[in-house]
Amino acid sequence: MESQLSVSRPRSKGALSALVRVLGFVDTAIGHLEAVLLGLGILLMAGNTVANVVGRTVFEQSIFFSEELNQFLIVLVTFVGAGYAARHGRHIRMSALYDQLNHLGRKILMVVICAGTAAVMFFLAYYSAVYVIDVAQGGEVTSSLRLPVYWTLLWIPVGLTITGIQYVLTLVRNLISEDVYVSFSQVDAYEDPEAHTGADASV
Repeated sequence: MESQLSVSRPRSKGALSALVRVLGFVDTAIGHLEAVLLGLGILLMAGNTVANVVGRTVFEQSIFFSEELNQFLIVLVTFVGAGYAARHGRHIRMSALYDQLNHLGRKILMVVICAGTAAVMFFLAYYSAVYVIDVAQGGEVTSSLRLPVYWTLLWIPVGLTITGIQYVLTLVRNLISEDVYVSFSQVDAYEDPEAHTGADASV
């Protein structure tokens, strides 16, 4: 009986470590995609704005598509940035109740939060995708660049889906790990204010 338990434990640990590696690979791949999209989006937005200012002040001629391009890039940066913030545990949290709980309570609440937030993200991603399809079927184009409007809106379901995946990864991480994670790779750095105050007073 003991030998069977000793064999099953290493197998379960090996399975968990394999799962963590696979999820870590997914998290890293999404992180690289987010970094590239956000980096390009911000650089293009900055370059477009500077070029438009130079054209208007030096050559007295604005770039006719500058405002439209920046609107496109703002949508990209906003919704892809939501996934990036979730990946690094940077979203604003209302922690009044959370801070009063013990370790197990925080773990349970974090699992519920991740599951609920992921569900909401996927729900919004679905309906935004339906909306994008409707716009694409309408054939509307932008006024300056004459590009299909749905090209801009594509980033909304993409960003929401990425954010939902990040919360699913965080959910799984909390289910298989002892610590409380605010993202797949970020452990909750909670400190008890009373304990911290007491430590300062003792010094």
